[in-house]
Amino acid sequence: MSNLVVGEQAPNFTLASTNGENISLSDFKDKNDVVLFFYPKDHTPGCTNEASEFRDYFKEFNAKGYTLLGISKDSLKSHIKFKEKLNLPFELLSDEERVVHELYGVLKPKKMFGKDVIGTVRSTFIIDKNGKLVKEFRNVKTTGHAEEILQFLTEKNNDK
Repeated sequence: MSNLVVGEQAPNFTLASTNGENISLSDFKDKNDVVLFFYPKDHTPGCTNEASEFRDYFKEFNAKGYTLLGISKDSLKSHIKFKEKLNLPFELLSDEERVVHELYGVLKPKKMFGKDVIGTVRSTFIIDKNGKLVKEFRNVKTTGHAEEILQFLTEKNNDK
């Protein structure tokens, strides 16, 4: 389980990205705030719905200065197909070794077809340009989630 604390530094990481380069959380320091979302699996109905909603609201996130990054345990090859199929304007990061999943505490035991497996808990993290964790959303529902994040970001910006 993770030791993430809102207001403290989010764990840095470096993962292979669909843009052909490695992306680190620290790449965005002093540049952009980040919306980091973990999802279970490419090409599944829930994950397709979630990624599509983030795509549909991409311009709004961008206008607020946020970079969207999606992470799953799928291979880079799978991510590239998923990104192309859905025409996603943001990068997907491959965490096949589950290192970043562990850092952010998004793995939990589940039952699948009667077997015990370790699965990804759909989660989103808002990280500011200083690398601090601003908010975490865990066990989220796919429908309306991107809109929920945007609403939080709008209220947060209004509080400044």
